[in-house]
Amino acid sequence: MTETDYKGKKVLVVGAARSGVAAAEFLLARGATVVLTDRRPLEELPPSIGQLRGGVSGSRLLLELGGHRAASFRECDLVVASPGVPLSLEFFAGSRSAGIPIIAEVELAYRHIRGRILGITGSNGKTTTTELVAEMLRAGGLRGHSAGNVGVPLISFVADSTGEDFYATELSSFQLEGIDRLRPAVATILNLTPDHLDRYAGFEEYVAAKRRIFMNQEPGDFAVLNLDDPLVAAIAEGLASTPVFFSRQVKPPRGTYVDSGRIFHRDGKSEKELFLLDDITLRGEHNLENVLAAATISLMAGVRPETLRAAVRRFKGVEHRLEWVAEIDGVRYFNDSKATNVDATIKAIRAFPGGIHLIAGGRDKGADFSVLRDLVRDRVRELVLIGEAAETIEGALAGHTDIRRASSLEEAVGLCRQRALPGEIVLLAPACASYDMFENYEHRGRVFKKSVLALTQGS
Repeated sequence: MTETDYKGKKVLVVGAARSGVAAAEFLLARGATVVLTDRRPLEELPPSIGQLRGGVSGSRLLLELGGHRAASFRECDLVVASPGVPLSLEFFAGSRSAGIPIIAEVELAYRHIRGRILGITGSNGKTTTTELVAEMLRAGGLRGHSAGNVGVPLISFVADSTGEDFYATELSSFQLEGIDRLRPAVATILNLTPDHLDRYAGFEEYVAAKRRIFMNQEPGDFAVLNLDDPLVAAIAEGLASTPVFFSRQVKPPRGTYVDSGRIFHRDGKSEKELFLLDDITLRGEHNLENVLAAATISLMAGVRPETLRAAVRRFKGVEHRLEWVAEIDGVRYFNDSKATNVDATIKAIRAFPGGIHLIAGGRDKGADFSVLRDLVRDRVRELVLIGEAAETIEGALAGHTDIRRASSLEEAVGLCRQRALPGEIVLLAPACASYDMFENYEHRGRVFKKSVLALTQGS
C-alpha cells in the first residue's frame, strides 16, 4: 500500500504500547479505520492511547482492549503487529487463512520512510550498539537517529524523514518475523544464544527469525558479523550482501579488530587505527564487542574513521545495561536489568573479577540455568533470588554459592546490603523476563535504583 491506499481501509493494529499507538496514529492520519487491540485493559496501557484521534475525514479509531476478538483478525485489510507480539499468536491464523497480509510496525515504516536503515539484532547488546551507532553517526556529521526497540518507534520518524537520514534501528526476532520488503543498507547480528525459547519451538527457529534481517539485502549492502561467534560467522556463506566482520580475537580479512590495545579497521586493501581500548568507558568484553560492531556499522554507513574516537570517549552506556548506580560504604551497585537471559547474565558477571552479590530471577523463558554454575562458584559470593523462577534457579545452582530468597526486589537489595563488604559488587542481572513482578525490564531497573538510592540516606 502507498499512503493514499490507506484511505477507507480497515487496519488491525495488534499491541497498544508505544509502537502500536504510533502505528495507529500514522494510519489514522492517512484515512484508515484502525482497530487497536490489546489483551490488557485500558488502565494498564500508556496515557498516549487517549490522545489518538481520527486524522482526516473518513478515519476512525476502534479500541478492543482486555482481550482480542478473533473476528477482528479476519475482518480487515491489513494487520500490523507491535514489536512484543509473536506472530505465533493463535489469532493470526485467522488472518492467514483469510489471505490478509500481516506485517510488523517496522515494515510499515520502511514502506514510507526516506533515508537509510541500519538494522541491528542479536541476542544481547542490541540497545547499546544501536545508541552508539547513532552517536557515531552524529559525531561524523550525519543525520543519525536511534529507532525501534530503543524507545522511539521507526514509524514515528516517517513524517519528517529525508533522504539524508540514517536510522540505527534495533530489531527483535518478533519484528523480523513480520518483515517483507525491509532492506537495511547495513545489517548486523551481534551474537546468537538461546533466548525466547518459551515462544519458539527451538533454538533453530529463533536463529531463522534473526537471519531474516539479511533476506532482502543486495550486493551493495553490508552484513556486519561477529567473527568470534561461530553461529554468526557461518551466516556469511550464501549472503547476497557483502560480509564485513568484527572480532576481539583475530584479524578479519575485512572488518574491525583489536591489536595491542588499539582498535583497527581493514577495508581489504589497507588498515587504519581508529581509537584505543582505553578510550572505551564501558565495562566487560561483551561491551567491547558492541563497540567493535558499532564502529564497523558506522564505517559502512560512511562515517569518517577519524571521527569515531570522540564518540567512543563520550559514550557512557545505556540505562539498565551494566549501569553504575551508586557506591555505598565501599560497595558498588550496578543495574543490568536488561540481562533478561542467561547469556546476558554470564556477560554481566564476567565484567567483574569476583565478590559479587547477584540478584536474579523473574519469569523463566525456558533457559538452562545450570550453565551458570562454574561462573557463580568462582565469582558470586551470594545469590539472592526473586520471582517465579527462584525455585528453578536454586535447583540448578544449589551448592555452588550461598543462596537466599527475597519476596521483593527491595528486600533483595536490603539482604545484599547486610552482607556486602567494601570492594564488593551488588549486581542486578536477573537472567529472566520481568513480567511476573514488573511492567517491563525498565520498571524493574528503576525499582532497583530507587531501592539502592534509598540506602544512601542511611549511610
